[in-house]
Amino acid sequence: MTLKLTGSIDIKNIMRHSHPHGTIEVICGSMFSGKTEELLRRVKRAQIARQKVQVFKPTIDNRYSVDHVESHNANRIPSIVVEKAEDILSFIDDKTRVVGIDEAQFFSDGIISVAQKLADRGIHVIVAGLDMDYLSQPFGPMPQLMAIAENVTKLSAVCVVCGGTASRTQKTFSAKNGSGILAVGGREMYEARCRACHDPEFLESRAVQTTMNC
Repeated sequence: MTLKLTGSIDIKNIMRHSHPHGTIEVICGSMFSGKTEELLRRVKRAQIARQKVQVFKPTIDNRYSVDHVESHNANRIPSIVVEKAEDILSFIDDKTRVVGIDEAQFFSDGIISVAQKLADRGIHVIVAGLDMDYLSQPFGPMPQLMAIAENVTKLSAVCVVCGGTASRTQKTFSAKNGSGILAVGGREMYEARCRACHDPEFLESRAVQTTMNC
């Protein structure tokens, strides 16, 4: 018995569907909402499942450790520090199945293309970062990353003023290790606030008051 196939076979389509499926997950929220903690939890679960994992962070984030991703609660995991998002691709091992990227808001828009390329390779990409800066404006590439992700988890913190649900980051004063939107710091520089208690003009009004009192 001879079977005769009719029509054309889309080889590229078959190859695409036989390739391991990659995904992009985004973990976002204000400072102190547990973003890095959640990133570490998901990465460690992948390690327990014996998957090859690589974790990356930008050079600007050296608050707690130079060569580890570390949460405010001191949980940590070894990481590769990169200056540019595109550098991540050169460090990827052929056996890597999961890639974690912390503080993604500090990368350029190139991180969007990097995440897409990794997912297209069949890699599970987990990205964590601030969705808004201290002015409550979308932060860097985060909006685009959230748009292309298969899954987005938005975490909240506790407002230090009223105890409500905090979705915003309050900058309390300028520091020597940075200024403006890219100032890196922890509790000595920032607080978690709810919408009602957040005051994006706090630093400006404080500067005016200081000048008037001089």
